Amino acid sequence: MAQPEKPKRNMYALGCSCLASMTSIVSGYDVAVMSGANLFIKNDLKIDDTKIEILAGIINVYSIIGSIAAGRTSDWIGRRYTMILACAIFFTGALVMALAPNYAILMAGRFVAGVGVGYAFMIAPVYAAEVAPASSRGFLTSFPEVFINFGVLLGYVSNFAFAGLPEHLSWRMMFGVGAVPPVFLALGVLAMPESPRWLVMQGRLGEAKAILAKTSDTPAEAELRLSEIKEAAGIPEGDEVVPVPERSHGEGVWKELLITPTPPVRRTLLAALGLQFFQQASGIDSVVLYGPTIFEKAGLKGKTERLGATVAVGFTKTSFILVATFLLDRVGRRPLLLSSAAGMIASLITLASVLLTIDHHPGEKLTWAVALCIATVLTFVGSFSIGLGPIAWVYSSEIFPLRLRAQGASLGASMNRLMSGAVTMSFLSLYKAISISGSFYLYAGIAAAGWVFFYVFLPETRGRNLEEMEELFGKASKSREKAEEKGGIELVKGDGGESHDGRKD
Repeated sequence: MAQPEKPKRNMYALGCSCLASMTSIVSGYDVAVMSGANLFIKNDLKIDDTKIEILAGIINVYSIIGSIAAGRTSDWIGRRYTMILACAIFFTGALVMALAPNYAILMAGRFVAGVGVGYAFMIAPVYAAEVAPASSRGFLTSFPEVFINFGVLLGYVSNFAFAGLPEHLSWRMMFGVGAVPPVFLALGVLAMPESPRWLVMQGRLGEAKAILAKTSDTPAEAELRLSEIKEAAGIPEGDEVVPVPERSHGEGVWKELLITPTPPVRRTLLAALGLQFFQQASGIDSVVLYGPTIFEKAGLKGKTERLGATVAVGFTKTSFILVATFLLDRVGRRPLLLSSAAGMIASLITLASVLLTIDHHPGEKLTWAVALCIATVLTFVGSFSIGLGPIAWVYSSEIFPLRLRAQGASLGASMNRLMSGAVTMSFLSLYKAISISGSFYLYAGIAAAGWVFFYVFLPETRGRNLEEMEELFGKASKSREKAEEKGGIELVKGDGGESHDGRKD
């Protein structure tokens, strides 16, 4: 049941989502700062391209550990304290990297920071989704992606700012400043309320009711949300404190997700995993991490020029995600997602073609090609940020049933980090094997496959309460089963119960 348009944005829910999402700043910073730092680490520590490639991308593999652990941790100690734990991990990782005397210790610091990245990637959108009213959930749940992009931009600015220092000091300062934000973020998180849905799972209904009253658009909506959350949690109507259910800390969830899923749960899990897969497999982190390398291949030879162009990438990425936050609840997830993927495909094909042209004219400076290369990188990150970037997190955090949400979202985050690691750790080797233009043609093909997956498999979720999602994906599953029985494939659109020819199930 869609919620009516609200006359005024709920400022309390906005504040809570902002504070929670700010933990993502350090995630974006830790990932992006490596793009410039690696130019100095390579010379200072005397390491080759393979080690640089591993050092840059391994943080995403390490973050899988954090993403998986965060699901169970947040079910056990709550969403808020999980965010504080993430801040502590970030602080430790930044110090270890900044003080690392050699490659091995630097790798250890990347491991610690990676675990923190995994925690933040998973918990921030889940908390925002659970606090937000349905009418502004897309806007508020996109905040983590906004702050990730802001962190990416800060990482690029840090690269540019410290590039003039002595080589042995520049990259250490780039990592070291990352230890400052987690201290203030942890203090800010302490001022936030706990997720009302987690409180209900603990039987603390009075606290949940008070928070829902502040984060809902109307008192009637607050009562409705509480009733639906209690029903989803299997808690009967009654007193404000009830006995904690046996599964309130997430026991048995992995079995229900992976071993004995119902058709709606199976479809939900595939939707989350597929969306996160295509978000990263289409090559965004190759551009984020290896922007200076791409611009060097395009013809920008100076470090300052390359780092300056990379700052423009970060600025564009951040600007377009801000636009996306205002469109998610107005336009809907599907239109933005499909438009975003189409823009990425066009940009990748153009970028690959320009780089191919440059390769065929060695020794020549093709000014128009350099400019077009920079422009297409900007349109690629802009297209990503206006749709696929935020929607992967918004969608994955809102579609799982309450009892499965934290650990289901952690699986989606793990897929995202796994693919990010695979892409970033293979990029240098890939472009040496099939050329840099061939690499971007490959990413374009993957993005095209993603567009088909989004069109066929993802129903619209705009305006729906979180507790309605299981029913929505149940309808989608039934629609697909009927199509298969008829020997055809009906493309699920809109509310999940409408086929491509407009018939309702």
